[in-house]
Amino acid sequence: MRGTDAARPRRRQPVTSRMSAALLIAALTLTGCSPEDSLSEQAQAGDNKNYIAGDGSVAEYGPENRGDRVQLTGTLFDGTTLDQEDWTGDVVVLNFWYAACAPCRTEAPTLNDLSKEFADQGVRFYGINVRDEQPTAEAFERNFGVTYPSFKDKDGKILLSLTQYVPPQAVPTTLILDRQGRISARILGVAEKTTLKTLIEDVLP
Repeated sequence: MRGTDAARPRRRQPVTSRMSAALLIAALTLTGCSPEDSLSEQAQAGDNKNYIAGDGSVAEYGPENRGDRVQLTGTLFDGTTLDQEDWTGDVVVLNFWYAACAPCRTEAPTLNDLSKEFADQGVRFYGINVRDEQPTAEAFERNFGVTYPSFKDKDGKILLSLTQYVPPQAVPTTLILDRQGRISARILGVAEKTTLKTLIEDVLP
């Protein structure tokens, strides 16, 4: 990965104009709100919007900062049970979602397009559905043409195993695992296509 010498995860801003980035920084400075503050406030608001929007931030982790291999076991909606051994040697993209989440609808075409683009390069995409029953999840997949499978995680077991990287109820969140099964990057919020593509390419070699 490029520039992996930093002691802390690198923060990559979503691909936006310089003016938009400057306005965002100014707004955060004036209000005194951090991304974590925003998530906390949304969680406590009780406005029934059914999701907590991420701040769109991106964190990348150099190889020396990726920690241990992710330990994950779950069942897909088609009944198949998988764990980390099933994708040994592959890059894996994990996307936390559910059908009533408006940002999940926004990013669905991006995820589906990239899953097809990288299919022949040893990259696997999996959704992790944190709320829906199978008919609801499958209806979403039909409506948005999603071709990669999803784990059913209504009981929260997968989410719980990854809470170090995925804030509770912060959906959507996307994680990228390197070929050793370690988390190399996280997108908190909608996955922009150019950003996600770059993060995947960073761990392909």
